[in-house]
Amino acid sequence: MSRHFRIIGALLMREMTTRYGREGLGFLWVVGEPLLFCFGVIIMWTLVKPAYEHGIRLGPLVMTGYMSLLMYRHMISISLGAIQGNIGLMHHRQIGIMHIFLARNLMEFAGGTAAFAVVYVVLFAMGQVDLPANWLLLYAGWIMVGFTGLGVALIFAGLAIRFELMERLVPVLTYAMIPLSGAFFMLAWIPQQYRDLLLLVPFPNAIEMVRDGVFGEFVPTYYHADYALLSGAVMLFAGMILLSGAKNRVAIE
Repeated sequence: MSRHFRIIGALLMREMTTRYGREGLGFLWVVGEPLLFCFGVIIMWTLVKPAYEHGIRLGPLVMTGYMSLLMYRHMISISLGAIQGNIGLMHHRQIGIMHIFLARNLMEFAGGTAAFAVVYVVLFAMGQVDLPANWLLLYAGWIMVGFTGLGVALIFAGLAIRFELMERLVPVLTYAMIPLSGAFFMLAWIPQQYRDLLLLVPFPNAIEMVRDGVFGEFVPTYYHADYALLSGAVMLFAGMILLSGAKNRVAIE
């Protein structure tokens, strides 16, 4: 087990160096990019929408939804070219396919988490959001976002390696995730019959967990934590199956 941790740690350092260099912003850009996107959306929505949506402040609504959505989209995009971008490492017997994917996605999760924390602090300083009502639930929900994001990222990456068409379809599918994720609305605003259908998708469950941790009991939230955990595990297992033999497929090309 310690060998796997050392390999993933080394790959993390290599990934940060190759993607962001040793000079300039470096790893700070992992935080800065989602930070700029989130504040850009908040500013845009502030100009065209009222300060409250259904009694909820606009800032924390966008923060909890858009930062989660960015996590999903970045994990998917960073996973698509993971094997092709590290084909030279495949000659090392100790490095496996999952080491590369875990290193890349852990880096995205760390950057997204740091960006979420910075956005939260800034909005708190501006009086737009209070301290989390339930810290543990917030942590659990955010980890669930990363867990389900890793699962869907591995599935898309495995399909893209096996089917060339999927590499072109994945960007379209990530846009289709936006209305299904529940990032820009609360499930309490949806009629019950549609809400029950939407809860069959893993992503709204994780995002609603984050919002429950932030807003507390005074804002109604709907989610099934056990279902999100189970579906994330199933997606992770399915992604690992799709990625089995990926080294041989890439090596042939």
